[in-house]
Amino acid sequence: MVKATDKQVKLDKIRQQITNDKVCPDLSTAATQLVFGEGNPNAHIVFIGEAPGKHEDLQGRPFVGAAGKFLDELLTSIKMDRSDVYITNIVKYRPPNNRDPLPDEKAAFLPYLQAQLAVIQPELVVTLGRHSLNCFLPDLQISKVHGQPKRYKGNVYLPLFHPAAALYNGAMRQTLMEDFSSIPIVINKLHKTAKA
Repeated sequence: MVKATDKQVKLDKIRQQITNDKVCPDLSTAATQLVFGEGNPNAHIVFIGEAPGKHEDLQGRPFVGAAGKFLDELLTSIKMDRSDVYITNIVKYRPPNNRDPLPDEKAAFLPYLQAQLAVIQPELVVTLGRHSLNCFLPDLQISKVHGQPKRYKGNVYLPLFHPAAALYNGAMRQTLMEDFSSIPIVINKLHKTAKA
């Protein structure tokens, strides 16, 4: 097993590479800072959102606003916390006025996100929201596949609604909690398959 410190060094290099390559200069100029991702470099689970919002931009950490608090709650509901997982976004700079990331912005950041995943090598990638899902599985609709694990190109993805969606919709909150409760089940199945 690769040591977490070695993986962190590699992740730090990817972070530096984004700056060196001047990815999405318009976004980087408008943003306070790069929000790369955080958590356990040896995590079994990586959560991927779409882009940082206002609070994330100010603190330099992913999912620290209201949606992030709900994500923490969801993690607690499956007896986990942030130190057990890795959390990041597709786009690493906040889009102006929290608008949706544009297709070319997502495309520009995708190789760096794929490099992050290659270093961490999670057993499960949890996509949060349609932007994240469509980066990996472009033909699927989140309303039809949420909570259903999908194997694609050697990785297992679990599409979930974005926690922000639940802030405005009580029914969505329940759906997210139910979908989230399947994470330990999916991980257990993956462990059994790996041993078989």
